[in-house]
Amino acid sequence: MRHDFKTLFDLYDYASSKYAKRTAATFTDGGQCYTFARYKESCENLSRILSNFGIGAFDKVAILSENRPHWGIAFFAITAYGRIAVPMLNELSSSEIENILTHSEAKAIFISRRQLKKLSEAMIERLSLVIDIDDFSFIKHDDDAFTCDGRVATPNPMDMAALIYTSGTTGSPKGVMLSHRNFCASVLDSWYAQPENKHSVFLSILPMAHTYEMTLGLLYPFSVGARVCYIRRVPTPSVLIQTLKEVRPTTILSVPLIIEKMYKNSIIPTIRDSKFLSYLQKYAPRLLCVLVGFKLRSIFGGRLHFFGIGGAKLDPEVETFLHRASFPYGIGYGLTETAPLVCAASPFKTHIGTTGPATHGMQIRLENVNPDTGLGEVTVKGPNVMMGYYKDYERTQSVLSQDGWFRTGDLASKDARGRFSIRGRLRNMIVGASGENIYPEEIEHVINSMDGIGESLVIQRDGRLIALVKFEDNVIDWDLEGQDKFIEDMVRRRKAVLDFVNERVSIFSKIKDVEIRKEPFNKTATHKIRRFLYEKKQQDSSAEV
Repeated sequence: MRHDFKTLFDLYDYASSKYAKRTAATFTDGGQCYTFARYKESCENLSRILSNFGIGAFDKVAILSENRPHWGIAFFAITAYGRIAVPMLNELSSSEIENILTHSEAKAIFISRRQLKKLSEAMIERLSLVIDIDDFSFIKHDDDAFTCDGRVATPNPMDMAALIYTSGTTGSPKGVMLSHRNFCASVLDSWYAQPENKHSVFLSILPMAHTYEMTLGLLYPFSVGARVCYIRRVPTPSVLIQTLKEVRPTTILSVPLIIEKMYKNSIIPTIRDSKFLSYLQKYAPRLLCVLVGFKLRSIFGGRLHFFGIGGAKLDPEVETFLHRASFPYGIGYGLTETAPLVCAASPFKTHIGTTGPATHGMQIRLENVNPDTGLGEVTVKGPNVMMGYYKDYERTQSVLSQDGWFRTGDLASKDARGRFSIRGRLRNMIVGASGENIYPEEIEHVINSMDGIGESLVIQRDGRLIALVKFEDNVIDWDLEGQDKFIEDMVRRRKAVLDFVNERVSIFSKIKDVEIRKEPFNKTATHKIRRFLYEKKQQDSSAEV
């Protein structure tokens, strides 16, 4: 891989020429199959269309679509020619989408038919151009805007390439300005962390509008001539298993929830239901992990060499199994504001519970370290740290120092080998009655390790720790809700959770009550619970009282 990319134009121009005849992107069923040369041709055609309607360098163009080869083509047609991309997550509501389009001052949008219903007639009318990303046909074009004066420009490294709005878990959306330099630095960091090449085959399963997939799953494979395969259907377990057999990927980027669910819903029941495997679990656990690990690699197609996990902390029990099974998982840590990579540990260099050391181009230090726990706030500096928050100078100043250090808001410790262990968000930390620091994420990991529990959230209410718990589907028969038998079952399950958790946590972290939820939690694109929604509900209800 070339190490001197300064802009996304450099990356795009080099790769599309160097690997012209190789396949760049395709649906797993063979649709929208593009060689690098045809990919570039399509980008050039789209760029001309944008220019014809007066959309030139530094203008903003939004993308709202499910994953597909055309998503990447739209992204390069925007960024490689000096425009600014505004990628949006499909989970956003109509009002959130319209707020982003208004705040960013986007002039055009590439949108899928499935997402089009989220745009009001008034918003469609305001935009100069609305393009169907499925076939690049016009959904709406403003004839008055057909001026052909949308001049493109070769971008500079410090020019903004993308404006990414994070819904996050805090309830405070913000537009992160990422430059060409930011993206190119993170692509280079990716190569140092996990070298890929033109023979690599990526399977894309995370939202492309999220920086994790955008950088490591689109820009990085493109830069080395790798092929990226996209799933046309929703990647349910059955669809994913069949796709893995057909594609036989070498590389997958994932979030913890995917492998954790596979472990809890497939691997654990398989062991429990087999007398032989249960015997091995008791008397030869390492041999069991080797056998199950072999089967797991087979399920993934047999040639997987990198299963990247990021976006949240991986359950230690699941990681211990993957480690013993010699499964080729890697751990990464990063944020949208760092485009995104900060720390990384490649396969077989992982250490349970840590995210690995700083990546190639990053400096990391812990600030305000607690001498008793060794925990401090992670602050980082490097060429992939964002330009700032769009139209929000005060918020930018609160996290970005004059000399370039970015305050992540994450709490971590560092071991003797320079590996970092992320404990949770600083803002999520709960201060106990005696002044002790309580990290709800750690309690949630204990709760989620209990059989039958899908997800949980720990909050503080009136000075007491309360666990909100959602059981796996079909564990509770909600049709019986209100009946004596149902109420008795709820009381029994609450007590079971309380006993299970409080036997395994410190005296300060013991929960006082359990609330069992019927509906799933509201989550972000990377499957993190939007914690602020439930904390806010509590604040609102307290205010009413």
